[in-house]
Amino acid sequence: MAPLAGPMRARDLLAALAVVLLWGVNFVAMKWGLRSFTPFQLGALRYLCAAVPLVLLVRAPRLHWRWVLLFGSFQGVGQFGFLFVALQMGMTASLASVLLQTQVFFTALFGFAVLHERPGRPLVLGLMLAGLGLLCFAMNYVQPGDAVAGTTLAGLLLTLCAAAWWAASNIVSRLAQQASPGYDPFSFVVWSSLVPVLPFTLLSLWLDPDASHWLDPAAWAAVPLVAWLSLAYLGWAATVLGYGMWTTLLTRYPANRVAPFSLGVPLVGIAAGMGVLGEAITAWQWAGVACVVLALVCVVLGPRLGR
Repeated sequence: MAPLAGPMRARDLLAALAVVLLWGVNFVAMKWGLRSFTPFQLGALRYLCAAVPLVLLVRAPRLHWRWVLLFGSFQGVGQFGFLFVALQMGMTASLASVLLQTQVFFTALFGFAVLHERPGRPLVLGLMLAGLGLLCFAMNYVQPGDAVAGTTLAGLLLTLCAAAWWAASNIVSRLAQQASPGYDPFSFVVWSSLVPVLPFTLLSLWLDPDASHWLDPAAWAAVPLVAWLSLAYLGWAATVLGYGMWTTLLTRYPANRVAPFSLGVPLVGIAAGMGVLGEAITAWQWAGVACVVLALVCVVLGPRLGR
């Protein structure tokens, strides 16, 4: 279907805003889920929720299975494994929603190295601003102390690792699309969601001190309702509903008209983290947030503003 011309329809505009809201609040749901589950348990259960209903309804993607395995490993185990551990070790939902968007710049760097894509001026300027933003975040840890406003240096580095793995999964997705004429992004993501379940379960059995809880019905019964609701939100609302609406928008409109809405995700994430979880942000962190958001604006809107 050819992209639609003219203004975005009202229902599609509402869908785009709904996705921004779903993905921004997503980080608060992660924090709530980690109060009852370990990072590896949450990862396994999140992808189980995302995959099980849809693999019975969505046809398997028409491409080589190595792309499904690679994408599921990079985007699932890599991105969310590091992100969940970061949120547990010392990263706020507010700042995680911002730092994870650096995947845009990691994707550009990986694209240059693997796909030989040439960066334009907006991307170069964005990379410089993003680097300045990371320097501002790092300035919090120049002073002695283990944590600043609910964050640690380990949490910061692990969140950046999550962004890098997300970027690697973007490259895999592009390579899969190039190698597969019948590429269907929604089917690809749905079936890839099956991949992280087993690795996360094995990591939990190996590394979690309470791994025996997997086989203890009493332990499952003791999990509070808010944890199950958070899990359902992560698997069905943020993943299935959010990605489904986003994919539909990308099939109806050019990518440069849909992508700018992603700039609202860190703004919603900050508001949700501060308003719901009572998180604080230091002056240096605000400076870092401003630089990263400006960097995203340069990359997403720079080519359009240049024209």
